[in-house]
Amino acid sequence: MEIEISTPALLFPAISLLLLAYTNRFLTTGQLIRAISSQARTDGIRDFSGQIANLKKRLELTKWMQFFGALSMLFCTISMFALFLGYYDLGKKIFGFSLIIMCISLAICIWEVYISSNALNLELKDLNDRCSQ
Repeated sequence: MEIEISTPALLFPAISLLLLAYTNRFLTTGQLIRAISSQARTDGIRDFSGQIANLKKRLELTKWMQFFGALSMLFCTISMFALFLGYYDLGKKIFGFSLIIMCISLAICIWEVYISSNALNLELKDLNDRCSQ
């Protein structure tokens, strides 16, 4: 299969948007951490252990999502450079590797979405407990 230099370039808009989405997830997690910290200071210590563990895990996963997403973009760029220089076999292999790295990033993203939904379930449980009293 022959690929041209424009083939890896097709991923640039997708990777850029994906990294933007990952950054938004990171910022949202940071806001949640700050809100819980502020609430703990003003309302006193409550049992936030479940939420704290959840947020720590989400933060770690978001870091790896961003890492693998950026790494994928780097290898995609290297692939384009190899194709530009005429190293077609090397360029194809590097491009394939960048696709694998992007799949890892997306798999971590799916995991993080699953964990964030568990965080919302924790919040709903807490809300339900308060309403039941």
